[in-house]
Amino acid sequence: MKYEVDLTQMCPATFAFHVIGGKWNLPILALLSEEGPIRYNELKRRLNGITGTTLTHCLKDLIDYGIIHREQYHEVPPRVEYSLTPSGQELVPLIEEIVAWGANNIHALGGQKV
Repeated sequence: MKYEVDLTQMCPATFAFHVIGGKWNLPILALLSEEGPIRYNELKRRLNGITGTTLTHCLKDLIDYGIIHREQYHEVPPRVEYSLTPSGQELVPLIEEIVAWGANNIHALGGQKV
């Protein structure tokens, strides 16, 4: 059961972590920040282990947050591309910092499993 969250009642930091949190949101945003517009199947191929249902759900949430733009082209066969919105572009330096922090600190666990 998915419970409703009133995003307007969150503090700004909690809202930001809610948007980028979750198992797949940050990897999706990282790919979009590196690649630019990318098609659904390419995203799914690059996100090892994600199911189609999960990817669809994550993309919908990120679109609803105003972070990702979905562009559907009226072609045969149909083509849909996903890209970062200006709000999503603002996250790129933060994502890069999070990745750098992770790279610098991942070995601090000394092989411990969490």
